[in-house]
Amino acid sequence: MKHQIVIVGGGTAGITVAARLLRERPDLDVAIIEPSEKHYYQPIWTLVGAGAVPREASVRDEAEVMPEGATWLHEAVAAFEPENNAVVLSNGDRVEYEYLVVAAGIQLDWDAIPGLKESVGRDGVCSNYSYETVNSTWENIRSFKGGTAIFTQPNTPIKCGGAPQKIMYLASDYFRRHGLDKKTRVVFGSASGGIFSVAKYANTLNKVIQRYGIETHYLHNLVELRPDQHEAVFEHIETGERMTLTYDMIHVTPPQSAPDFIKQSPLADAAGWVDVDPFTLQHNTYANVFALGDCSNLPTSKTGAAIRKQAPVLVENLQAVMDGAAPSARYDGYTSCPLVTGYGRLVLAEFDYDGNPKESFPFDQSQERYTMYLLKKYVLPEMYWAGMLKGLA
Repeated sequence: MKHQIVIVGGGTAGITVAARLLRERPDLDVAIIEPSEKHYYQPIWTLVGAGAVPREASVRDEAEVMPEGATWLHEAVAAFEPENNAVVLSNGDRVEYEYLVVAAGIQLDWDAIPGLKESVGRDGVCSNYSYETVNSTWENIRSFKGGTAIFTQPNTPIKCGGAPQKIMYLASDYFRRHGLDKKTRVVFGSASGGIFSVAKYANTLNKVIQRYGIETHYLHNLVELRPDQHEAVFEHIETGERMTLTYDMIHVTPPQSAPDFIKQSPLADAAGWVDVDPFTLQHNTYANVFALGDCSNLPTSKTGAAIRKQAPVLVENLQAVMDGAAPSARYDGYTSCPLVTGYGRLVLAEFDYDGNPKESFPFDQSQERYTMYLLKKYVLPEMYWAGMLKGLA
């Protein structure tokens, strides 16, 4: 098999790039390698876990989002051979390419924490980080009768860096509305050094933490679950000292990493991510290879909003290289994190590589707003399905 452009990954990044390419040049020969039957709008899982949106609203058939004119190779990738301009599939087939776009997403390492993989989804252990487990979060929240509720954030890069705290605020709001706040201890065990990297938004979030009376343990990484004893073991990032907490419910954000087939490939940097220029998205070694989204080593938050700004830059630069020119479009690191702080409340954080706010609206987005909550719940999903995935937004 040989195709002009091969895109690895049929998630947000891969479909968006393919749709943009084929909209601008319908005659291109574009193939998308994607093993999954389903396509998920993952940002809404925060609201699914809080009982505000049904899980089914987040899923469509992969075939439904495939851009017209693209060839769907319904397989997984086993290996890359960039020296030979080829990708090896899990069934042994080789796919050759002139240009390669790697958009393979991120890998959830459930087995990296002893006790997690076998307990997630039951016995008080829940997670918004997969379609299979997200409903367990809502089941835990609505059946909670008081006690200790723990929310974790690991010491690895993760998709949607704000998601571990969003569900914590929604749960705290639910407990308060149902008279459980006085007999509930909410704990945030986070491996990061603070609540948020951009001070403008962190100032608001620290007030939200105070409002809900949340107990924070920064620089604490979850290293073990003991589901039979309902115990969570945390390790301090700097001292190595361990802390064991007993929980009645625990929402775990699993450790995450680049997919194994990328880590083991010549495309990866030392940490396992696809090694690209942070501004042009072109590979630092192979000029006919580009990457974007969660699997890349772009030093910004791994969000769908970041992909929305990365995709046009990649498409423009890929076409420049195809036409014999140097890539000139630049990505400034823009990312966005719609931080839900309660039912009907949201802080819309938008910023670039340097942590400078890059806000879309003519008001202070660091303030909690009902309108921004409506944006997340209703407008952004529609923009995703009808805009981004069609190459229009």
